[in-house]
Amino acid sequence: MGWETLSYVVTVVGLPFAIVVFLLEQRKERENEDEATWQQLSDAYIDFLEVVLAHPDLKLRSQATSAALTDEQRERMWVIFDMLISLFERAYLLAWSPSMDEKRRRRWHSWEDYMREWCRRGDFRERLPVLLRGEDPDFSAYILRLAREEATDAA
Repeated sequence: MGWETLSYVVTVVGLPFAIVVFLLEQRKERENEDEATWQQLSDAYIDFLEVVLAHPDLKLRSQATSAALTDEQRERMWVIFDMLISLFERAYLLAWSPSMDEKRRRRWHSWEDYMREWCRRGDFRERLPVLLRGEDPDFSAYILRLAREEATDAA
């Protein structure tokens, strides 16, 4: 077999094989990046829940609106809500896409469940217009839609 024939074989077989390997590696790298993003967001939500647990007097894990709060308690609650909105916006910007594959869609539904859970709280919903000032418009529209749906379901 001559060098010319061998070069044709490499071109016909080797080049397509190299392209397929490259594309598979790119796909695996994207999946690893998605997994790392997901893990960072999950860790951030766990950190947020630790803040919530550090303030049991605010009763933030109950679905009922916190009633009869002092000014200091209300201020702490609003700061915690600010932290939550920042986390939700970051999750939206990093994890949401109009065209998600099944794995990303399952992951996103976890975040939507968290958002819906918080939107069931009347004091959180009432505070949303203030919390969303300056936030991403698409995220704001998304969470406001969830809040309307949860308010309707609660009524």
